[in-house]
Amino acid sequence: MNAEFIEALEEIEKDKGIPKEVIFEALEAALISSYRKNFGTAQNVEVVVDRDTGNVKVYAKKTVVEEVNNSLLEIGLEEAKKIDDKHELGDIVMVEITPRNFGRIAAQTAKQVVIQRIKDAERDVIYEEFVNRENEIITGLVQRISKNIVYIDLGKTEGILPPTEQIEGEVYNQGDRIKLYILEVKKTTKGPQIILSRAHPGLVKRLFELEVPEIHDGIVEIYAISREAGSRTKIAVYSKDPNVEPVGACVGIKGSRVKAIVDELNGEKIDIVVWSKNIEEFIANSLSPSSVIKVEADEKTKTALVVVPDYQLSLAIGKEGQNARLAAKLTNWKIDIKSESQYKEMMERENQSS
Repeated sequence: MNAEFIEALEEIEKDKGIPKEVIFEALEAALISSYRKNFGTAQNVEVVVDRDTGNVKVYAKKTVVEEVNNSLLEIGLEEAKKIDDKHELGDIVMVEITPRNFGRIAAQTAKQVVIQRIKDAERDVIYEEFVNRENEIITGLVQRISKNIVYIDLGKTEGILPPTEQIEGEVYNQGDRIKLYILEVKKTTKGPQIILSRAHPGLVKRLFELEVPEIHDGIVEIYAISREAGSRTKIAVYSKDPNVEPVGACVGIKGSRVKAIVDELNGEKIDIVVWSKNIEEFIANSLSPSSVIKVEADEKTKTALVVVPDYQLSLAIGKEGQNARLAAKLTNWKIDIKSESQYKEMMERENQSS
């Protein structure tokens, strides 16, 4: 290795941000392994790369002893004093043992170390970029599908959409451009692993932030989201500005804003409801599109009895209980729904028993 190598390291330091010293240290460690592989492992060696010239020297580290039993690891006091007369028993002496053809091995090793360090640095840059974007939305291209895992091209790197984070029934074709939620960024030996989601409620939240300027600007806020991906989502919103109607802002003119989100989610139904500090009002709103006659809320047990018109009982409960289930998730309350007739019967029974 020579001055050109040192210049190359300076360029790498400028372009890639990898300090020269980091490469030198990695190179010295790699050269120790190369030496042991090619010239035997019994010696205790140290490799030093000159920081100015790039020259490489190999030293055997030997302990100064009175009587040498192992010439690979020990050196007699008399011989040690020839190197430096200050040496005493127990000192470690560095004896140069650079093999004649070690320069060629050093050059090959240097190339491998530099390539690996550049790879590591690029991976670190990608990791740092994406770890700071966890919980954000990103657009990617479907690259390939293998064992139900969808691999997404994110430009600089690749992300994975595992089966658990896919929308049930959604079909992914190579070349499709889709929006995804960055769920988690992990550091692995093969580089950063970016786990993406289409099923997370956070995706809906981020889509509303993109489509609704009032949410992006903080005028309208999202209080809570409950979602059964691919089927239905409920989102509770409120406005900090009395002149801005939160549901209208989210729906947009002729439903344009919410339609863009529904289209991105391939037809997933979205109920937008108004959050209220009054829990009875919030629970009633959460059961949209059903109308509610009354709500009896028990703060201690966080349970609510909701009475709806007879003809709206099935609408309030929803298909396979979905509407009631999503309302319960949205409000974080246990909700028991009864029709007006059922409620009257229940009240009559209670009156009779009392």
